[in-house]
Amino acid sequence: MTDSELLIEEVSGYLKPQDVEHVRVALEYSSAAHQGQTRQSGDPYVTHPIAVARILTPLRLDTQSIIAALLHDVVEDTEITTEQIAEKFGKPVAELVDGLSKLEKIQFETREDAQAENFRKMLLAMARDVRVILIKLADRLHNMRTLDSMRPDKCERIARETMEIYVPIANRLGLNEIYQELQDLSFKNIYPNRYAVLAKALKVARGNRREVVGKILDAIRQKLASQNIAAEVSGREKNIYSIYKKMQSKSLAFSEVLDIYGFRVLVEDPPACYLSIGALHGLYKPIPGKFKDYIAIPKMNGYQSLHTTLFGPYGTPIEIQIRTREMHKIADAGVASHWLYKSGHSSINELHKKTHQWLQELLESLSESKNSAEFMEHLKVDLFPDAVYVFTPKGKILSLPRGATAVDFAYSVHTDIGNRCIAVKLNHELVPLRTELRNGDRVEIITAAHAKPNPAWLAYVTTSKARSHIRHFLKTMQSGESVELGERLLGQALHSLGIKPTDIKDACWNKLLKDTGIKTRQEILADIGLGRRLNMVVARQLACGSETLTGEPMSNPVITILGTEGMAVQFATCCHPILGDPIIGVIKSGQGLVVHTHDCPSLRKGRSNSGQWLDVEWDKNITRTFPVSIKLLVANQRGVLAKVASVISEADSNIEDINFANEGEYTALHFTLEVNNRMHLASIMRNLRKIPEVVRIFRVKAQEKFIEHRSHPRPLNIATPD
Repeated sequence: MTDSELLIEEVSGYLKPQDVEHVRVALEYSSAAHQGQTRQSGDPYVTHPIAVARILTPLRLDTQSIIAALLHDVVEDTEITTEQIAEKFGKPVAELVDGLSKLEKIQFETREDAQAENFRKMLLAMARDVRVILIKLADRLHNMRTLDSMRPDKCERIARETMEIYVPIANRLGLNEIYQELQDLSFKNIYPNRYAVLAKALKVARGNRREVVGKILDAIRQKLASQNIAAEVSGREKNIYSIYKKMQSKSLAFSEVLDIYGFRVLVEDPPACYLSIGALHGLYKPIPGKFKDYIAIPKMNGYQSLHTTLFGPYGTPIEIQIRTREMHKIADAGVASHWLYKSGHSSINELHKKTHQWLQELLESLSESKNSAEFMEHLKVDLFPDAVYVFTPKGKILSLPRGATAVDFAYSVHTDIGNRCIAVKLNHELVPLRTELRNGDRVEIITAAHAKPNPAWLAYVTTSKARSHIRHFLKTMQSGESVELGERLLGQALHSLGIKPTDIKDACWNKLLKDTGIKTRQEILADIGLGRRLNMVVARQLACGSETLTGEPMSNPVITILGTEGMAVQFATCCHPILGDPIIGVIKSGQGLVVHTHDCPSLRKGRSNSGQWLDVEWDKNITRTFPVSIKLLVANQRGVLAKVASVISEADSNIEDINFANEGEYTALHFTLEVNNRMHLASIMRNLRKIPEVVRIFRVKAQEKFIEHRSHPRPLNIATPD
């Protein structure tokens, strides 16, 4: 039988006669559209859409899906339009085909931009109708099966894209067979030699271990029967890629991977699953830490099963999965079980709700990606299949990617919770926000009304939702602060030219906007605040050609540091300036105004190329606190840390961080304190030197040779801190 005849025979097994006739019409339409076209292998092109449709028939997809599979390439590769498809086969089929068609007619600067936009379009269509991705996965599977006719470099590129994007999507949707075959085919094309060696070794092992597998199957069946548990038991061989991953992660040779076979037990209901696990733990000893209950806590893709690993005969590890037949349907077909088993079962309906919710969240987080690289980074992170399951204080289960932190959890609950989080309790204990979550953790986020995201969070959050919301908040906040700083800097430059900012006419601003191609004044001011434009250059451009703007140059005004500017004004981490220190400002591109102490060693080294220098001074009414580092060398005696902490607390200061280092008979204590100003720090240090155990004390300035203050054998004399 031809492929066309096989397709008609397969759909006849579950579609109505009139629907089969519609498929036959679509088959003829596709054949006519692709007439004369061939694949790189030399086969008629129509063999590809027919093969894609046949991959979908075991999933029992509906008539519209099968027709869309047959027509999925006609818009890209022929003169036929989506409007013509809609007219002949209906709007739903046309929308499916459109969602599958690439953006071929749009010119992109790079392959990465085109790839990102194609994925974005596919995900949008997928959110409207999940059948789009089912057809796309079938399309990719057949393409992977027929890669042999392409150049090796192109094969590898397609295989890597498949492994990074389509394999995780298939796993996330629970399409187990497609997921594993895509894995193996990708592995085969990325590492052809490794694949060939493993495939050969597996073939040899298959014969050698047949007897052992048979004995284990018989033992499991007899044990379950003796407990009056009706079960269907089968053996299964792991796919090549999963064996390779185990060898790689545990640094094993193939001969050391003993559990290449797994066993599956299908029972009638969930209670029978737990009875079976008890019986099998009585048959063979379980390996500690290898029991997983995905029935009580299902995976993100709806997968439910009990997993255990046992010490089998001859010391062979045995992996066993125990599930009900209903769970097995979802495990094999995933989201496609809606079409495969139209039973209205609650678990299948719940799976569809979760899938739709996941797609909406994915699109929401990806929508804020500004470029193709950021989009693809977010997409790959969200598709990463490994997950941890944690509990909210009310007992609700949330699923997050492996490596997710408390900040990721906060944003997964709600954007406002993430933006305002200040601390976290894991299992009722306070821990840092960067703490990675583990399965079963109870997570409670503590928020404050005036809190805001910290740029440092970007270094450790893993979910694209958290990353995109943090970036969006910081960009919005930085933009507003940069405009305000830019306005002050431009005013300073205009004053130095003898011009009042209020004297600048709209015509001058309009000319500047036209010359630079920028739309608004705010953008120019933000650029000045971020150091992308020099304030003096912009001031001269605004003054140029205006007859009314004449005057005597004024003295160069000093920029006042308020301490509340936020991201537009940064305090240098190399010298940690505090109120009272002599300071100087440097405008650096992309960073805005960076404030250093006058004697900052790192600034002296790079004075010639550090950026635009500005005179700055502290505002007299600053009420904020500043972080400052001090180091104490203390005698190793009981209670000395408590004494030091008590003195700091009594001085109305807070300890942000503390580190210890043993230096023989002494201990070095490195504190980061919050102080109001230079005199506040001097007072704290004077009080600390009164502690008999304190040997030396000094203020820490990075990259600087520290001046030590000795309290023994002569008294410590600190008038003001260094």
